Amino acid sequence: MVGSAAVAHAGGPPPRRGHECATPSIDRLQQWLASGEGATVPATGSLLVREHHRYAAEVAFLGTDWHVVVVWLGNRFEAQADLSDSSGFWLTYSATDDLYVQLRPASHWSGGDKWLTPVPSTGGRTVRRFFGFAPDRWTWLPELGQPSHSFASALGEARGLVFVGKTPNDITFRGLRVDHYRPPCL
Repeated sequence: MVGSAAVAHAGGPPPRRGHECATPSIDRLQQWLASGEGATVPATGSLLVREHHRYAAEVAFLGTDWHVVVVWLGNRFEAQADLSDSSGFWLTYSATDDLYVQLRPASHWSGGDKWLTPVPSTGGRTVRRFFGFAPDRWTWLPELGQPSHSFASALGEARGLVFVGKTPNDITFRGLRVDHYRPPCL
């Protein structure tokens, strides 16, 4: 049911330097949060940690329950972004096991019944992958429920990207750039 939604790319747009927010951020995204759902380290709050002259978001998923990490695209819960013109996003990350990313719209924020795509394990190595917004790249899991909204509507009112997984995993996020979207700094 779920096919590979990401392809590793050596090319693509170069990372922008010097365009971060005044407070800790990764590609202008300031809210990388452990939701308190599932056993994680940290259990709640910001995942941002200083890494040389930049920031990274680090989290460990413990156990075999569903773990949830939230990235608010507009840097506050009430914000939403229209990603209808976006081709997808570049993610720079490392993960010791597979996980998923959900596209959560403002009108259907809560619950697991969201459109998602796999985020493959990197074996702990840092990689940069492109995740396209082509509808055939996104699906849902029977265990979490079928979305009651269309994928197009989720793109039109995207509140956040939510990373979920059900296995132990050590994850570090170092970049997340959405095509045709520039997050506002708070």
